[in-house]
Amino acid sequence: MDITIHYAFLPHTDPEASLAFYRDTLGFEVRQDVGYEGMRWLTVGPPNQPETGLVLTPPAIDPGLTDEERQTVLDLIAKGSYAALTLATSDLDGLFEKLEKSGAEVLQEPMDQPYGVRDCAFRDPAGNLLRINQKS
Repeated sequence: MDITIHYAFLPHTDPEASLAFYRDTLGFEVRQDVGYEGMRWLTVGPPNQPETGLVLTPPAIDPGLTDEERQTVLDLIAKGSYAALTLATSDLDGLFEKLEKSGAEVLQEPMDQPYGVRDCAFRDPAGNLLRINQKS
């Protein structure tokens, strides 16, 4: 059986800030930019992985959510407790420096973890947790 990850979803709260972060800072390519009824979905991905995409989606748009539930989701996103993504790079220190210079919120500088991974952590413009691992 051949299974691949095709899309993963993260909420965004500002499509232009998300584009600046994922496209301009991380170097992802924009694959789709879709607007509908005042909302916007962005599909981005690493240029060397055309089969894998990250869909940045408006948060809490399910019509079945109550206003209170919608606010809870927005609060969790803002805290960085709603969604997370782990990326990997062959130059962790270089990418860390680039992200830091871009103004991205640093949560953890590059460090060796006791479980064998060297990584760092940031928040994207919506507050989503991004961990970045050093490729071995």
